[in-house]
Amino acid sequence: MAESAPAAKAQLPSNTVQEIAQSCSTAVPERYIHKNGYPQAARDSLPWMDPLLIDLSLLSSPSSSPAKTAELDKFKSALTSWGCFQVINHGMTSSFLDNVRQVTKQFFALPLDEKQKCARKIDDLDGYGNDTIMSEHQTLDWIDRLYLTVYPEDQRKPNFWPENPPNFRDTLLEYMMNLRTMLEVLLKAMAVSLKLEENCFLNERGTVTARFNFYPRCPNPERVLGVKPHADGSIFTMLLQDREVEGLQVLKDDKWFKVPIIPHAIFVNAGDFAEIMSNGIVKSAVHRVVTNSERDRISLAVFCCTDPDAEVGPLDELINADRPQLYKKVKDYVALFFQYYQLGERQINAVKI
Repeated sequence: MAESAPAAKAQLPSNTVQEIAQSCSTAVPERYIHKNGYPQAARDSLPWMDPLLIDLSLLSSPSSSPAKTAELDKFKSALTSWGCFQVINHGMTSSFLDNVRQVTKQFFALPLDEKQKCARKIDDLDGYGNDTIMSEHQTLDWIDRLYLTVYPEDQRKPNFWPENPPNFRDTLLEYMMNLRTMLEVLLKAMAVSLKLEENCFLNERGTVTARFNFYPRCPNPERVLGVKPHADGSIFTMLLQDREVEGLQVLKDDKWFKVPIIPHAIFVNAGDFAEIMSNGIVKSAVHRVVTNSERDRISLAVFCCTDPDAEVGPLDELINADRPQLYKKVKDYVALFFQYYQLGERQINAVKI
């Protein structure tokens, strides 16, 4: 599918971004600098995107009430125009979501040697670390991460799961159980909104990975990004934002929009697989994260992907004379995703017909 992605000898940075942030007060290393920059005045003038609130309790209602029909219409509009939305009435309390945020902050506040017990290896996605260096010309992200594969359960790697804070594991698993329920509702709703059989996307569920993100305060926010522009290699990505510090931005019609913080909501964006399976009807949301000179920021992203061993393409029901097949069938898409990402390219362009 994308065999032309250039090969590179990968390596891990010698320091975490958190270490760099603590040692540099006026300038960051050149490897993190975007030469064209992101002027503060331009960032401040960006518009806020619409909240696009989706009520999960209405989407999951067994009845076909006018309220549910209206919510499905709103859901489809968000998927096809923005590729993202914010889920409310999802069954999790605000206090529980704050607990999830708290264990995230507590992990990244641990001494470095404690966090390094979870350090990832060069050939592994799971674990604690930051950008893999793929080339000398690569611009690195201002972020430290903890990746954990959660589902399927037999693919979990316990050696990367933190023992501290003590409630980390139980909090994560409770959160993930709630998100699995949410994912099933969203996949069914996407099918219904596209006039497909309700369960048709459920069999496409594969790996589910949690990524805990820490963006240290940055002395050069006008020239450094927390995460460079990209779209996810998932079906859906579910994001718990920092309760107070914004930074996420979404691209629509070649214009950037700031994503508002709604503390009790889960921000959801469609990924490349939603766009591929829907034959381009659903939009995979391009997004980025800007940095902040005054405050650290955390978030927790959960990526819901297809089975890497399964070949996935546009559904036959969505291919016709008026809308021919737009994408090739793909397999193990995520394996090459990060090579394209670090080059600042979109992998989905390589599978377009």
